[in-house]
Amino acid sequence: MKKLIIVSAVFCAASAFGGAALAADQMAGMMKTGAMDAASSKDAALTDAEVKKVDPSTGMLTLKHGALKNVGMPPMTMAFKAKDTAMVKQVKEGEKVKVRVESVNGTLTIVKLEKQQ
Repeated sequence: MKKLIIVSAVFCAASAFGGAALAADQMAGMMKTGAMDAASSKDAALTDAEVKKVDPSTGMLTLKHGALKNVGMPPMTMAFKAKDTAMVKQVKEGEKVKVRVESVNGTLTIVKLEKQQ
């Protein structure tokens, strides 16, 4: 009887962990598909932002930005690498801009920047 209980417990535990792993795999697949769909849309909207800091030596801009839906980021203030150093040179602290941020080789990068009028 003890062996039956032990075997049953092992079987139940294995089933629970296997189900959780399967659910995690399915969720990861859904997230990748959704992110790729959003990132592949070349006509995606730009996000409003304000330049808080310009660092030409590192090619970084600190932005107070709205939600970056394509990368799943809520509104916040954060530093981003600029894809092109010309972007860093064209803006000053306090200016309003519109940006497109994407993950480039695992780094959140400003790939498009427009000054607001």
